[in-house]
Amino acid sequence: MNHMSNDEVRGVVLQCAGEKVLLPNATVAEVMSRVQLQPAAEGAPAWLAGTLAWQGFDVPVVAFGRFTGLGSDLLVGQLKVVVLKALGGQVHLPYYALLTESFPQLIAVPRDGLLADASEEIVPVGVHMRVLLGEQTALLPDLEAVEAAVLSSLATAA
Repeated sequence: MNHMSNDEVRGVVLQCAGEKVLLPNATVAEVMSRVQLQPAAEGAPAWLAGTLAWQGFDVPVVAFGRFTGLGSDLLVGQLKVVVLKALGGQVHLPYYALLTESFPQLIAVPRDGLLADASEEIVPVGVHMRVLLGEQTALLPDLEAVEAAVLSSLATAA
């Protein structure tokens, strides 16, 4: 049996527009593949890929690569999404989702092993910081900023 140490934090690594993205495991509600998206409302930002019917909710789906300006997320074929618990406590947005290119990987990150990547002075919108994960880098998303942008786009479309 594998027990997590108090010196570790569980995270989920996913791939968005060619970048690794590290999320706290506690924010992930579900991982889904082969999903069908409903189109986003007319006039919605390009990064809002559409909505997903999930557990009785219309969950907005964010193309994180487009949101950050780091690249284009594939919006065709067998889509995979990670449904996230919204942190803001808004009744209108209990969940939102991110598109992912691959199945997320569960990792245990040592508390003292998560180091900021100092090679990048300015990070893209929606990114809190770039971190080193061993010899690779990953983006720590600014989940509050992503959630605020989704709320804003939903209010504009309403």
